[in-house]
Amino acid sequence: MGAGRRARGFWLRDADQKPLVLGKSNYGYAPLGPWMVTADEVPNPQEVDLWLEVNGVRRQTGNTRTQIFGVAHIVSYLSRFMALQAGDVIATGTPPGVGLGHKPPLFLKAGDRVELGSRMLGEQRQEVVAFDDERMGRRWREGHLPLF
Repeated sequence: MGAGRRARGFWLRDADQKPLVLGKSNYGYAPLGPWMVTADEVPNPQEVDLWLEVNGVRRQTGNTRTQIFGVAHIVSYLSRFMALQAGDVIATGTPPGVGLGHKPPLFLKAGDRVELGSRMLGEQRQEVVAFDDERMGRRWREGHLPLF
């Protein structure tokens, strides 16, 4: 079973408790960078257009103004439970159009090309690779980061 299916199963199993971060927490998930922007480069974090394409087909289009909880609320809430530091990343969700919401569901598979971005934040491109328990899972459990 691929890592995506395991993560999805884990998230769905506990969905009533809303552990939204679980689907973004496995090693190699939620690609970031190679650069990040600072607050002075994003005048209003509640006004950022976002998009995502899979194999050249637009799957998601959105704007941070439609977030269930705004950035200020999320930072305030999390600060009650942890000390946030400059550079911390908070995974907040995704624009409308996630694969699970399609009928039938659309899930990523090895070889898919994913492109995402924002005029304000830049763009990323990745190719989905199949989960390899020897390379990724076992070595990670032993405390070694997988070599991609």
